[in-house]
Amino acid sequence: MSLIGYARVSTDDQNALAQSEALKAAGCDQIFQEQASGGNRSRPVLSKVLDQIVAGDTLIVTRIDRLARSLSHLLEIIEQLETRRAHFRSLEDPIDTASPQGKFTLQVLGATAEFERALIRERTKAGLASARAQGRIGGNPGLRSKDPNAMRKIRLARHESYMDRLNESAQDWVPYVRRLRPEMAWEDVLRIINAPLPSERHWSQARLLRAVKAYVRDGFLCAEVLTRARRRPSEDRLTAIVAGIKGADPDITLQAICKRLETMHERTPRGRSTWQVSSVKMLIDRARKLGLLE
Repeated sequence: MSLIGYARVSTDDQNALAQSEALKAAGCDQIFQEQASGGNRSRPVLSKVLDQIVAGDTLIVTRIDRLARSLSHLLEIIEQLETRRAHFRSLEDPIDTASPQGKFTLQVLGATAEFERALIRERTKAGLASARAQGRIGGNPGLRSKDPNAMRKIRLARHESYMDRLNESAQDWVPYVRRLRPEMAWEDVLRIINAPLPSERHWSQARLLRAVKAYVRDGFLCAEVLTRARRRPSEDRLTAIVAGIKGADPDITLQAICKRLETMHERTPRGRSTWQVSSVKMLIDRARKLGLLE
């Protein structure tokens, strides 16, 4: 069981020294620092921390706002930790999910969030009912009249909203698509992407293709990723998969690649279900000889 600290600052003129010292005093075995906006959910360092936490570990921050800027994001992160049977603690806030008091506080926060959503729904219903009673029709007048400018603005707003949501999850899939396509079939790419993610964040092939097409259309990915997968000898398939995992995350350890392959239910070259570091190293060496890795 490890105590893992996470410190975050927002701007160049800030530093995380005070947070790091507080986390060190709290007994943290490892401390990760990140410079990023709290409103940005796609933070590489935080994603790495959440991916490596195991059962019994505790994620510690000095204050809740160092981890999340919205209640929904905080609850989402804590849910991920609970899925891994890990805990969360804030040094300056009354939250420690390993204690009964902390769990109670978390339940209150969850109930507050649900109550706030219910109030918004009720206010929306009341506003629409009042408008109907006064003979007014809800909605955008430009859309009802099918005004071209109004339609274009709505399409643009929806696209921007969709892209914002994609950007929050980009770290989960963009490096793999960029690295693996079109060398690998979509089915294998999808399995590699989903392997380290909790089940509630898994991608379907249709959803992934829609996201990739949107990124290609906006110039974030090259159009080549959408071309037909190249046929590869069956004996090179495992080599390509290992090269894709290693290439998309150069810092990943051989042991972590073993666990990733086991999660994907990939069998070793000898047909075994349990992977050894030596087998992964052999495939990485082969990938380098084939030019699949630098």
